[in-house]
Amino acid sequence: MRRWSKLQREIYKIVAKNINLQIHCVAYRMDSHCGSTDLPRYWITLDKEIIFDYPKRFLSDEGWKYVYEEHDNYPYMTDIPDITDLIKEYIDTPKDELLTKVFYSDNWGLVDILRAADRRIGIRRHTIFKNYANIAAQKVIKARFIASK
Repeated sequence: MRRWSKLQREIYKIVAKNINLQIHCVAYRMDSHCGSTDLPRYWITLDKEIIFDYPKRFLSDEGWKYVYEEHDNYPYMTDIPDITDLIKEYIDTPKDELLTKVFYSDNWGLVDILRAADRRIGIRRHTIFKNYANIAAQKVIKARFIASK
């Protein structure tokens, strides 16, 4: 897995400069009588509002039971390497493919947020995404429109 600080620098190179978007990743150490593990957290803020929060917004009402069937043993098996790989895949995607490429590993709606914040995609091109189902992406696009005026 890549060092987060290096990947974070790459992300900020593509994020539109006129919005206050921050992407964070941290692992919290969890020790118990059975052993220890690192519990990861990814979150994205826009003007200090958390608009993406993994794993919090991806947990079921029963608590630690992860909503995706294949991850029943959460918190011991997590998606952090997958999320990191997805971000790297997005960053490495050529500019002319950003709007058309299908990111099959995006189980979290993260690519919509990245596209909305990506300065390589002009603000006028985002009009095709007016009907994003992803509320976080809608907030980012709105922030970019307001900042561009």
